[in-house]
Amino acid sequence: MAVTEAEVIEALRPVQDPEIHRSIVDLEMVRRVVIDGGRVSVRIALTVAGCPLRTEITKRVTDAVSPLAGVAAVDVDLTVMTPDELQALRAKLGAGNATPQSGGHTFAQGKGGEGIDVEFLRPGSKTRILSIASGKGGVGKSSVTVNLAIALSRLGHDVALIDADIYGFSVPKMLGADVEPTVLDPEGKVMLPVAAHGLRIISVGNFMSDDQAMIWRGPMLHQMLREFLTRVYWGQPDFVVVDMPPGTGDIALSLAQYLPSAEVYIVTTPQPAAQRVAQRTATMARSDKIGQAVMGVIENMSWFTGDDGKRYDLFGSGGGQLLADDLKVPLLAQLPFVPKLREGGDAGLPICVSDPESEVAHAFEHLAKHVDANRPAPPRQRYRPELKIT
Repeated sequence: MAVTEAEVIEALRPVQDPEIHRSIVDLEMVRRVVIDGGRVSVRIALTVAGCPLRTEITKRVTDAVSPLAGVAAVDVDLTVMTPDELQALRAKLGAGNATPQSGGHTFAQGKGGEGIDVEFLRPGSKTRILSIASGKGGVGKSSVTVNLAIALSRLGHDVALIDADIYGFSVPKMLGADVEPTVLDPEGKVMLPVAAHGLRIISVGNFMSDDQAMIWRGPMLHQMLREFLTRVYWGQPDFVVVDMPPGTGDIALSLAQYLPSAEVYIVTTPQPAAQRVAQRTATMARSDKIGQAVMGVIENMSWFTGDDGKRYDLFGSGGGQLLADDLKVPLLAQLPFVPKLREGGDAGLPICVSDPESEVAHAFEHLAKHVDANRPAPPRQRYRPELKIT
């Protein structure tokens, strides 16, 4: 018996656009289904002509339709949305709006913060925001952020990653995703995050080359962070993981005001001096002005295992536990110093992708499971519908 068009459409319904993470059927990207005996031809409308994930979309459509009874071959024809169709898509997504929609959505408002209308910040959102912070640079915070995000994704979660380390952006290179995001309108008001290794990411590194210097003052940084949140379509992922800049400067303060419900995880090394510096970041998060929950400490570069099988404490020992004890939070993980971790970051293949059975990848998996299973008490938030950004 020949397959029917209705059966093909139902088979395509679970297929998600890799950038938007919504069904291609619901997004009206499926434009035509033609059945000729056992050959099924499907036309898919992409958002832009140069869509970087056209191969992935073709694969997903083919994999979904091929198992149907009576299907011998699948042809995928890719076309491009018209400007009017893109406008309809933007309206469907509700993206790029910094003011309440017609439904009267309210704003998330933290202590001393600034209200912004972002879908994953609205009341009732399922999204958890993880702020990965450190007291200083050089402790491997970005490597921890990237691999934790991948580990959460491998648990079956929809994970977004915002690289807020504006001056020291490294996430795109670590993920092999240093390309510009897809823009859905000529004014650049709506962008889609870049997809890589199951994550959706945005970073200054998606707009600048590695050799460009960021010579910006506080207000410009503040505006960039706001546009990462309001002009990029995120939807409601399960987790938004934020790679914070080290220390307690302007960017950290702005993000704390934008994301008052973020859960803070402090990355440090075993070195006692690093522990003392990291404590300041936790103190800022817990201050009356910010009021965020510090969930635990992650100790990176805890030891190096030599060819002789012996562990060597290259950066001292005990700093992570000291910090956890001072903050009265758990030490969530001790991550070994592994050359492959650095090599994977340089090659755009994080170790949780390149070597998922390694000791450090298993440590990230254990960390992700702990984070997944332990959420903080409800945040202290006020919702103020009258606050607007103009």
